[in-house]
Amino acid sequence: MPATSVLGPPPVAPSRAARRHRRSLQLCFAIPGLALATWVTRTPDVRDGLGASTAGMGLVLSGMAVGSMLGILVAGALVARFATRPVVATGMLLVLASVTVTGLGTATASAPLVTAGLFLIGAGMGLSEVASNVDGALVEREYGRPVLPALHGCYSLGTVLGAVLGVAGAAAGLPVPWHLAAVLLLVTGLFAAALPGLRPGLGRPGPDPDGPRTDGGRERRLYLDPRLLMIGGVVFATTLAEGAATDWLPLLMVDGHDMPAGLGSSVYAGFAATMALGRFAGGPVVARLGRPAVLGGGALLTAAGIALVSLVDSPAAAGSAVLLWGLGTALGFPLALSAAGDSGPDTTGRIALTSRIGYAALLSGPPLLGLLGEHLGLRAAMLPVLLLALAAAALSPATGTRRGRR
Repeated sequence: MPATSVLGPPPVAPSRAARRHRRSLQLCFAIPGLALATWVTRTPDVRDGLGASTAGMGLVLSGMAVGSMLGILVAGALVARFATRPVVATGMLLVLASVTVTGLGTATASAPLVTAGLFLIGAGMGLSEVASNVDGALVEREYGRPVLPALHGCYSLGTVLGAVLGVAGAAAGLPVPWHLAAVLLLVTGLFAAALPGLRPGLGRPGPDPDGPRTDGGRERRLYLDPRLLMIGGVVFATTLAEGAATDWLPLLMVDGHDMPAGLGSSVYAGFAATMALGRFAGGPVVARLGRPAVLGGGALLTAAGIALVSLVDSPAAAGSAVLLWGLGTALGFPLALSAAGDSGPDTTGRIALTSRIGYAALLSGPPLLGLLGEHLGLRAAMLPVLLLALAAAALSPATGTRRGRR
């Protein structure tokens, strides 16, 4: 399927402001990934420092999910009121604050402080997620070709960089608080470089003809749109699959396959690298095959990877299967959001709704998977994620483009 059948006829060449905006969005997507992966790769050290059980770590991780859901719930209204630029900036500032609070929590072995730090990064990511994706969808229309997969690839690239820094810090025996302090300096510099390129006024009902509508009736109708809800189901499954790896993959390798802590973190780095590769290379594949085929095939790859990690008692096979898991998950979230924004009027409202559904997976996932892992083991706890990936494959035809929207 040519790119024009997904995004409409290509407009004239994007303006200089659009190109600069895209570069700023690349940084805004990378910053949360870098900050989050820095935390994830040091999870075994943090767990040991806190003396937390698997279920206890699930409760600590739920702070990020609760913050994400809160940010997601208010982001659409904030974008409609203030436009995307201030919402993205606020989200980025919360991410920076989270690195500081999490570092203090690990330095004092305080589980509540670590939970609060994860709450802040979740809230920051929730706010910036909706606003950045609205900006990305509008920039995508100016370019006339898929842009969101590569933007989400920058998030994955940030996770790769954060994972590499985390593995290096763990191997060198660098204390987690010092590690987080160094990362704070890095992400602050990236945010300072990104802020000037974000264009003001986007996402409001006035300047954007496809922007949010503020009447409650239209918002309620979005919840009754069956096609949009099916797209939300794809988002739920793919977000849970990605979040399960982000939250639990290092511990899954360490506790479930008896890997050393450093090797378990390296496996997560491989997962993040595979996701980044899939997102950067995915645009031409989507343009050729279309969203439904790519999303359906990716969901099946995800299911195959999780099945091998969960059911095959081999560390080597599990480490290799993680690459399938990452490749299959790579395009799920950005393509589903693009499909939601393309499914009808009110781009911001549709993206906000599907993002809420996705973050519902992050809200419910960490504690539930932690409780299952406590009683059944983390490998068995991944089996529900496998079933949802198969459900996403079945729902993927809903992400196609209607003839009337071409």
